[in-house]
Amino acid sequence: MKNLRLTIFSLVSLIVVLLLLALRCFYLQYFKADHYLSVSAKQQQRFYLQKPQRGAILDCRGRVLAASEKIKTIFAEPAIIEDSKAVSNKLQPILNIGAHQICRLIDESKNPGFVKIKSPAEPNECRQAGKIYGIGVQTDWQRRYPAGQLASHVVGFTSTDGHGLEGIELQYDDKLKGSVGRHIFLTDVRRKPLLLKQQKAAVANGDGIILTIDSTIQQLVRAELKKQYENYQAESAFAIVAEPKTAAILAMVSLPDFDPDNTGSTDPNNFRNRVLTDQYEPGSIIKPIAAAIAIDDGVVTLDEKIYCEEGHYSGKGFGRIGEYGDHKFADLTVKEIIVHSSNIGMAKIGQRLGKDKLYKGLDVFGFGHKTGIDLPGEVTGLLRPPNKWTGYSVTRIPFGQEISATPLQVLRAYCMLANGGRSVQPFVVKATVDNQGNIITLKRPQPSIGFVVKPQVADWIIKEALTSVVNEGTGRRARLKKWQVFGKTGTANIAKKNEKGYSESDYVASFVAGAPAEDPRIVVLVSIYKPDIKLGKGYTGGTVAAPVAAKIIEKTLTYLEKNQL
Repeated sequence: MKNLRLTIFSLVSLIVVLLLLALRCFYLQYFKADHYLSVSAKQQQRFYLQKPQRGAILDCRGRVLAASEKIKTIFAEPAIIEDSKAVSNKLQPILNIGAHQICRLIDESKNPGFVKIKSPAEPNECRQAGKIYGIGVQTDWQRRYPAGQLASHVVGFTSTDGHGLEGIELQYDDKLKGSVGRHIFLTDVRRKPLLLKQQKAAVANGDGIILTIDSTIQQLVRAELKKQYENYQAESAFAIVAEPKTAAILAMVSLPDFDPDNTGSTDPNNFRNRVLTDQYEPGSIIKPIAAAIAIDDGVVTLDEKIYCEEGHYSGKGFGRIGEYGDHKFADLTVKEIIVHSSNIGMAKIGQRLGKDKLYKGLDVFGFGHKTGIDLPGEVTGLLRPPNKWTGYSVTRIPFGQEISATPLQVLRAYCMLANGGRSVQPFVVKATVDNQGNIITLKRPQPSIGFVVKPQVADWIIKEALTSVVNEGTGRRARLKKWQVFGKTGTANIAKKNEKGYSESDYVASFVAGAPAEDPRIVVLVSIYKPDIKLGKGYTGGTVAAPVAAKIIEKTLTYLEKNQL
């Protein structure tokens, strides 16, 4: 009887288990079927991103400064690799990379779906590696800079994953990068694509950028500047060439520079485009600007004489002012003040203008404001409002102290003078084009309606005062036989970092010039920062910077005459 009860209990238990299993199967089949089909489908799908070709960057004559070339990348998919050591041993003879290195890349990857093993890879390597389970091959784009260091600060560079980091690459990253294509493939059990299931987005290659930079002019500017930079063992140097009527930048060089194809080993300080980021007291190169403001306002006339105190000028509220090199000047006209670069003459002009008129004039010339150039990293400089000026300010700012400017701000101010007093805005991008070569946008600078100073004042500064600086004044080393050059030297003391006053050993030697004076075609700025005075070669703008500017002007105008766009 007991055995019968046990048998019945066992049969009942078995029936219950079978019923539960049947109910579970029914539930899974009829209520969870869609879920598991979806999971299965996902396991048999693979998402593929088709990367676009980044747009090219060209100079104004179509020469390539940056472009992307197609390369193959061999990668691993750690999530589906069960034995990384075995896979690494198979890859080692194919790729000629140590198995331990490959294994470490796979095991230490934080991305379960992708880890780069080799890029660029050869076609034969790709064919063999692609046969190994867990290893794939994809097409990538590699950025190349065929001009090397030539225009590195203007062009910039990208990160390893293709994002713009400096220069045009950063400023126009959205236009250059294009948009990624997204595709879903059905795959086999080994994750190999079998069939395109869905195209979620088509790939769109990036737009191209055409610059105003002319590689030939850029090359000759860099060569001349680098020669002097090294000759004087300077800390840095920069030079710009622009068309004054449009402010289109034909060349922009900042030293030290870098190779955009090899940024990993570059001092990060070298990435800085000093033309945009370095602000300094401009010194005497501001004098023609202040003089133009005073003449335009009528507080001085061209014929009157201003007494320059025989080299010593002092008074209550503005301290003592002397002349460079202890020069002693008596009565000078405005033109003579500019030619001889008299600090005292300019201080008196500043006093006549007063702080409000002087501030307003410099503000209209763009000091204290970004120029708005289409490059990243530009700073504003420093032009304090009049309510923060002292008695010293109105006498020091007219000869380039108590004001900070970027090289580009100074260049723009001289472009305005060379353009008959009309305002201009510097730019480096001439056009954007699509990947078929069709123009999307074309920069056509609009002529300015207003004037920063009257045309006759601007013309007099350029054709009379600044040509005299070159012919008989501090800019004599910039004279050329074929063209009449106009220009102004500047030798600015660098302020001490941790104390008041100016260094007696650190200078910025500058020269701003242009030609031909009768109808200026180019304006050039050259600045050499901290030439080594211990060399005994000199340190002034007339000695260090003017000869460089003269060579740049001569070679640029010769080139432009032979190569009209």
